[in-house]
Amino acid sequence: MLDAVARRLIDPPLTRAARLLVRARISPDSITLSGFAIGLAALPLLATEHYLAALLALALNRLADGLDGAVARLARQASDRGGFLDIVCDFLVYSAVPFGFALGRPEEALAAAFLIFSFVGTGSSFLAYAIVAAKRGMTTSLRGEKSLYYLGGLTEGTETVALLISVCLFPDWFSWLAVGFGIACWITTASRIVAGWRAFG
Repeated sequence: MLDAVARRLIDPPLTRAARLLVRARISPDSITLSGFAIGLAALPLLATEHYLAALLALALNRLADGLDGAVARLARQASDRGGFLDIVCDFLVYSAVPFGFALGRPEEALAAAFLIFSFVGTGSSFLAYAIVAAKRGMTTSLRGEKSLYYLGGLTEGTETVALLISVCLFPDWFSWLAVGFGIACWITTASRIVAGWRAFG
């Protein structure tokens, strides 16, 4: 929901940073994979209740997630492989956060499971729509230049990042935040199912 606003704010500094990386001949795929490794480090950090360190790992992961696309566009290296890696790594890191909480705080496992279940709903509806849209030759510039069809919703990247920050800063609120965000994810999933039903009928 807030991705369009967020992109207007973060794209200019990301583009400036990306120019430096292009000059250094750093490939977008290497940024994606490095960011993924850093993001996954949040899982053991959350499991051992090192929340601020986990927040730093997630912040660096999100920075890499913004830089890889910017570098790919500037260096004219955008590819299907890069888009594939980007989306897979994103969903794995997102799911690692509630799993880390479940490991570190078993009493929060039910809320963590519900959040992962909700991520499956948003992720599968997003990707299924993108697959059929590509098959039909549909395109969109709703969230800028993307490697696949981007269908928005109530819970997009900006809202997910806000959740990740919130649970690291306020771990005692994890269950409430996870359930609340999970419900919002199901609203997004339902809206995407309706959109697909109408578009692909």
